[in-house]
Amino acid sequence: MPYRRNIIYLCLALSFLLSLSACNTMEGVGEDVQKAGQWIEEKAKK
Repeated sequence: MPYRRNIIYLCLALSFLLSLSACNTMEGVGEDVQKAGQWIEEKAKK
């Protein structure tokens, strides 16, 4: 299953990079990082 974990990490990294390119301000970056963190926490609780 390590292969599956690597794919998940790759998808998370790509999503993070795409969200960074979508924001225009540092505040926007902070909000995107916070949302990504919340999403990861929700998935970890399952």
